[in-house]
Amino acid sequence: MATPLRAGVVVLAVALTAAAAQFTMPLPFTVVPFTLTPMVVLLTSAALGPRLAVTSQLIYLLVGAAGVPVFAPSVTLPPGAARLIGPTGGYLMAYPIAAFATGWLAARGWDRRYLTSAAAMLIGLAIIFAGGVSWLAASVTHSLPAAIAGGLAPFVALDIVKVAAAAAILPQAWKILGK
Repeated sequence: MATPLRAGVVVLAVALTAAAAQFTMPLPFTVVPFTLTPMVVLLTSAALGPRLAVTSQLIYLLVGAAGVPVFAPSVTLPPGAARLIGPTGGYLMAYPIAAFATGWLAARGWDRRYLTSAAAMLIGLAIIFAGGVSWLAASVTHSLPAAIAGGLAPFVALDIVKVAAAAAILPQAWKILGK
């Protein structure tokens, strides 16, 4: 892939991640909002491969830290760089790691069939949840059971549904593109 095309797909992945973050539903019983961001992180990562995926997520975090409103809108969560150390910082900081894992697996052919595509994205989702829940437990709830109750339990079922949808998209897209 030529360098301008690589730059373009990275910018597109950043824009899609930022757009997905805007589809937010605050939940009254947790500081963590429901967003479409994890699905987009995983889908773009599988499409881009590990290096470009990590690059896109690092740029997303840098742009958000600089104060550009790319993170999920919130009246309770801190803006800009403070978001990275706020209650949802663990999820955000896990995006590049999840992007690498999902992209690495996809680069090894896991993105070509539904089940392996879903497995790669579920591994990435597990990384995002591990980062988010561990951060919540360490910095907010000071309790792993409370962090699981507020940062995993309300989201896991819907996020698995989002992964199932994303995993169905990618193999079909490769067939259409002829890769």
